Amino acid sequence: MRFTLTVTTAALCSVLIACGGGGGASAADGSSNSTSTKASGVVSASYNPSYTSVQLFHWKWSDVAKECTDFLGPQGYGAVQISPPQASKVTGNWWDMYQPVNFGSLTSRMGNESDLQNMINTCHAAHVRVYADVVVNQMAADSSSSYSATDGSTWNASTLTYPQFSSNDFHSNCTIQSSDYGSPGNRSNVMLCRLDGMPDLATESSYVQGVISSYLKKLLSLGVDGFRLDAAKHQQPTALNSILNTVKATYPTTLAGENIWVTQEVIPDGNVVRSDYFQNGTINEFQFTYAIRDAFRNNNGNNLASLPTMMGTPGNWGGSWGFVQPQYATVFVNNWDTERSGTDSLNASNYAGATNDSQGTKRYDLANIFMLAWPYGEAQVQSGFRFSNVDQDAPTASPYDASGNAQINVNWDFIHRWSDISNMVAFRTATNGQGVSNWTTGTGNQIAFSRGAVGFVAINNDTSAWSKTFQTGLPAGTYCNVVHGLVSGTSCASDSVTVDASGNATITLPANGGSTVPAVAIYTGQKLGGSGSGGATTCPVTFTIANANTSFGQNLYVVGNQTVLGNWTPASGFALTIVGNGANATWSGTISLPASTAIQYKYVKWDGTTATWESNQSTSSANREATTCSSGAQALNDGSF
Repeated sequence: MRFTLTVTTAALCSVLIACGGGGGASAADGSSNSTSTKASGVVSASYNPSYTSVQLFHWKWSDVAKECTDFLGPQGYGAVQISPPQASKVTGNWWDMYQPVNFGSLTSRMGNESDLQNMINTCHAAHVRVYADVVVNQMAADSSSSYSATDGSTWNASTLTYPQFSSNDFHSNCTIQSSDYGSPGNRSNVMLCRLDGMPDLATESSYVQGVISSYLKKLLSLGVDGFRLDAAKHQQPTALNSILNTVKATYPTTLAGENIWVTQEVIPDGNVVRSDYFQNGTINEFQFTYAIRDAFRNNNGNNLASLPTMMGTPGNWGGSWGFVQPQYATVFVNNWDTERSGTDSLNASNYAGATNDSQGTKRYDLANIFMLAWPYGEAQVQSGFRFSNVDQDAPTASPYDASGNAQINVNWDFIHRWSDISNMVAFRTATNGQGVSNWTTGTGNQIAFSRGAVGFVAINNDTSAWSKTFQTGLPAGTYCNVVHGLVSGTSCASDSVTVDASGNATITLPANGGSTVPAVAIYTGQKLGGSGSGGATTCPVTFTIANANTSFGQNLYVVGNQTVLGNWTPASGFALTIVGNGANATWSGTISLPASTAIQYKYVKWDGTTATWESNQSTSSANREATTCSSGAQALNDGSF
């Protein structure tokens, strides 16, 4: 969260809190371990893959529920991130909910606790997880004599009196200065002083930690699957870790038996050490947002061809911009904060005089297509509302008309339903674990690349058309361009791409500036006569292993004789996700491999420097072997490391 009272602009292999230690108090919400968890090591099969989520910013709970059923679930979105559900101050601005008043109440601008529970249940039934935005750095400014609260609570910021807090629960009244963010800056002030004048909670206090952990446990008891920690940079990472460990002592997993998803808003500033927060979960990688902005707007001499240099490539992430490793990153083209500045990111909903990257250009669409095609981090699509003033509150009109039809680009932007973006959700799922190959550039604003033998993307952000014969890396056949349409019966709803026996395809992309989105995205799941309509060229394989005795900083990889398994190179192998708790917890992950293919592989502990092969064996001895499925999916439950 970044705002002032006048709104100045100021972020997978998920790292989950199940990886940390235990301890802490009993559940203040009355929940117990016996009712809150499923068997350790079990991943819920009821949800869509988690590679792409959507932020439905400021949507009411009843509308989120409908959208989960009508679109998010069927389209394959793995999760929806909801706005802060606690009781908050009401001023008639979009940022009200980032000024909490009462963590004991779930009556918010979006609905009450009953509405929230119904929405969670409905989204789960539609195979969609629910992540809650959590604001625990600060409390509301002013007092209830000047403004109301969503649940009717009273408070006074002058005397630091709130339903659950008194003056003993806050840091001293100091103000964060702009110079505190720089280098060398003042990290202590950033964490302990007031953000935009709001009273700063002493999150290192055991009492404050108890209130916050009870709030998080309450949300988990309703079925919430994870949290975004707002303003994490303004809190001590060790304090957040203590809170999360207390929560985990009661809820080692979500009610669905999955690890609790956690991401943290940590905006780079030349002072904060972002790796300090890795112990808690992923971070919002704002470097991605800034790089996408500069590349697609051609800022500072950057363009699309610059992107691999800026962020790195599979097996060599980091780049000249110092990106964090992908297992620690949640990425987005923009969020509700950045889109309001006009300079912090690309945006499609700002009509307040800022550059709008969906008007007269398709670069906003293209940027989202790139994000969902590029194998870095866990992706989130921003979907909110149109505004002509940066303080503007959410529309009072429903996102749907009286007949229940979505009103796209009317008041609510529905970006997650723009077909060129939403069709890329399945592309991202299908290409998970595949590397990047056949990188091709035309001008600096024209790029193309393959995702293994599963997918291929070409993007034209130039004012000139681009015609070329590309090496796609795909099997021969006719593929539907999912940017414009999907398989429809025995043909494509829109244009198609024909790949020859050598993997080549001749494609013409129009210039960016017309009504057509100048991009091509094809993959094996949308091949005529292929897996999109009955056959299969790939097999989703789920690898599962336990008892690896991992230590902090180690992750578990599958490494083998396939490109997507690193060709026996640990740094390029397939990263698994921990499922459960402790050094010997189960690790699991699903990756697309060529169908009906004999493979050899091993599990490897990898900390970024040192590889520890299972049973300390070399790559040439006692390899595991399997033949991938010809259709459907396959599970390789390989016992112990």
